[in-house]
Amino acid sequence: MNIENIEAFILVNHFGSINKASKALFLSQPTVTARIQSLERELDTKLFDRVGKQLVITEQAKEFLPFAERIIQTYKTGKKRMKEKEGTDQLVIGSTRLANDYLIPYIIPKIAEKYENVKMKLHTGSSDEILQKVLDREVDIGFVSNQDHTLVESAAVLESPIRLFVQPEHRLAKTETIDVEEIAKEDIVFFECGSLDWSMVHNLFQNLPQVPDIKYEVDSMEAAKELLLNGTGIGFLPEICVRKELRANKLQAVDIPILSKLSLKTDSIYYKGEKPTYFGSIYQIAKNEGSNIEGI
Repeated sequence: MNIENIEAFILVNHFGSINKASKALFLSQPTVTARIQSLERELDTKLFDRVGKQLVITEQAKEFLPFAERIIQTYKTGKKRMKEKEGTDQLVIGSTRLANDYLIPYIIPKIAEKYENVKMKLHTGSSDEILQKVLDREVDIGFVSNQDHTLVESAAVLESPIRLFVQPEHRLAKTETIDVEEIAKEDIVFFECGSLDWSMVHNLFQNLPQVPDIKYEVDSMEAAKELLLNGTGIGFLPEICVRKELRANKLQAVDIPILSKLSLKTDSIYYKGEKPTYFGSIYQIAKNEGSNIEGI
């Protein structure tokens, strides 16, 4: 009996929808439908009835459901046990660029100090890519943003405010808070990563009488920061990536009331029911470092 077919059955029952189950599994709807049909042929019974737009589990399938859940749990437990037998001295961590550049370098030394025999392997990618690697069991612990999936457990480790940064000599540096209209008079360096948070920053300017001149759109926080440092323009960045520059008085933050609650959040995730051996300690280290990174 195919484990993937059973997992599809459990999720379709959970959501009452092929569409939602396919999104949770990162598969196409036809693929999930095919898995359900394959399991129906194996069991020689119909698993769901359609009631309006909802799929409702049949009475025969209800009897099979607890066994299906037990099969999946047993499979996960067995896989975890095999991994432990191979040795728990390797830890695979996946992270977004934000976490990789400004959080991971401060976490790794403390993990190495606490667990001398642990070998670590790092993957960097988008939040979606790291989530998929966690779901595929290619990554033990992921550091991602804006991800909510039924098959992963998550815990917040970092929340960094998005603020406007200028050089200390800039005219806006002399003002504690400013209106969005003031920014429209400046050349803007815009870091574009395609997330909802950055779309909200971008949309602030859409209804202004004078649309600001976004002269430079870059997909690297470090590149955006260097452009701010050399006076090319002003721009928005997560506070965590410019803490060194703030302490050295090379950049200055300017508060915009309408952005006061906007921040980039990073969560630590792992596959549900398969909590990594070192997760508790690593989460605490990451949480501490996320709130107060030493040396910055």
